[in-house]
Amino acid sequence: MSFKMKMEQAAKSKGSPLVLALDFPFEPQQNREKLLVKAQAVLKAAYPYVCAVKINHHLTLPLGTFDGVSQLVEQIRGQGLLAIMDAKVNDIGSTNQVIAEYYFAAGFDALIANPFIGWDEGLKPLFDVSHRLNRGIILLCYMSHKGAGEGYGQTIIDPDTGQPTLQYLSFARKALQWGADGVVVGATVPQKIAEVKQILDSEVAIYSPGVGAQGGAAETAVKAGSDYLIVGREITMALDPAYAARQLSDSIRGI
Repeated sequence: MSFKMKMEQAAKSKGSPLVLALDFPFEPQQNREKLLVKAQAVLKAAYPYVCAVKINHHLTLPLGTFDGVSQLVEQIRGQGLLAIMDAKVNDIGSTNQVIAEYYFAAGFDALIANPFIGWDEGLKPLFDVSHRLNRGIILLCYMSHKGAGEGYGQTIIDPDTGQPTLQYLSFARKALQWGADGVVVGATVPQKIAEVKQILDSEVAIYSPGVGAQGGAAETAVKAGSDYLIVGREITMALDPAYAARQLSDSIRGI
């Protein structure tokens, strides 16, 4: 079963399209064990209300991929969720292959990668590894922060048609062409979600970060075409993560 289908099944069984971004702020002289316990506690509280968990460098740097993070991945998958590594893979092909091998060996179900590096000797080795191991690849299309337009929003000349087009629309077409399992389009830019949705239809899922802390609204993103909402600080920094996750899940269910 493909990662895309696994996500669809997880969202259906949980009744929620929420992806928990298990991120925590930097703390000088962070106690590694306390950070791991904190992450495990938030995960235990929120897991009934989410379908997947996204891990970024916030945890891989202090905890280590094959030590603390692998424990979290085991907990994630043991709770019937999928684990996504937000590596934003962005290097030459041989390096990308090694990155993929390590993260998939640690148990991750999918990786997020940057399409700016191109296909030949870029992302192709990453996709080759994911196909061999039956894992997923999600491509950045338009990120959620204010400066995203400087790269993802620039106008380019399409090499196939010779016509001007927007970078993020080109990336959406490449996601279809390359067989990606999903794309990232920020919840902060609902109009761009709608534009990308027109290209992808139901073939490639849209993951939208930026709900809450960055100003994105869950309802607007879902109505524009987002399939999954990536939510971090609204849950991880809440006094009651279970309550916050449940409230978000319930609000989306009513859309």
